[in-house]
Amino acid sequence: MEPIIIVLIILVVLVFIALIKTIQVIPQASAAIVERFGRYTRTLNAGLNIVVPFIDTIRNRIDLREQVVPFPPQPVITQDNLVVNIDTVIYYQVTDARAATYEVASYIQAIEQLTVTTLRNIIGGMDLERTLTSREEINAALRGVLDEATGKWGIRVNRVELKAIEPPTSIQDSMEKQMRADRDKRAAILQAEGVRQSEILTAEGQKQSAILRAEGEAKAAALRAEGEAQAIRVVFESIHAGDPDQKLLSYQYLQMLPKIAEGDANKLWIVPSEIGDALKGLGGALGNFNPAGGAHIPKPGGPERQAPPID
Repeated sequence: MEPIIIVLIILVVLVFIALIKTIQVIPQASAAIVERFGRYTRTLNAGLNIVVPFIDTIRNRIDLREQVVPFPPQPVITQDNLVVNIDTVIYYQVTDARAATYEVASYIQAIEQLTVTTLRNIIGGMDLERTLTSREEINAALRGVLDEATGKWGIRVNRVELKAIEPPTSIQDSMEKQMRADRDKRAAILQAEGVRQSEILTAEGQKQSAILRAEGEAKAAALRAEGEAQAIRVVFESIHAGDPDQKLLSYQYLQMLPKIAEGDANKLWIVPSEIGDALKGLGGALGNFNPAGGAHIPKPGGPERQAPPID
């Protein structure tokens, strides 16, 4: 009985193993290569698949999702004989699991080496300045070459990115000094422009202020002159309306003389030549009064004859 039980156990184990090998579950976005006696038979897609146990074998399971592979820095010589280190990142996707398995031994290594050689060809035709400023151009050229070369491997290169371009240390120092000098130059230019603009605005403001001040002074002078003219006109009209005679004018003139002589600075006072006429007019006015203090009334027959002066 014991040998029979052992045989049954072995048969059950074999059946279980056969079932496991017969039923193959492939995850989504994956594929499996099936070989029969070492020869490619078919590609298993996502889902439940049945294979012949102990005859069909799974050669390779391939992820069909987009993959990201960073490559280490590679030294590349530019057209002006400068060595730069370039880091690249490749975004690729397997589109044909059979070609990716049988057309190339290791498509990752093949893509890396192809990237290095293509970079050397592209960068070798550019100088350092163009290399640093032409990332998009380099990416497009590199992607075109890789996509064409990897198509027969069942690989599609979706995107190529240059992660870093590092020139030599001496060149970096020189570039930093040049950039610092350019920034200082731009700052000095901007500061000079600011000072110039400020001076222009200040000059414009002073000019406008002077113009406005001159216009104000001119208007004030005109108003003062107009006021003085108006005052003179009013005084003149008042004098003519009062009909003053020579005696009154002479008396007013003599009243103004003490005011003219006022002031501490008047050390020397010159008698005006007109004072004689004023005194004569005033004397004539006094002569018209009699000794009793009344006014002398001329006779109706005409002006009174005066006695000739006695020498």
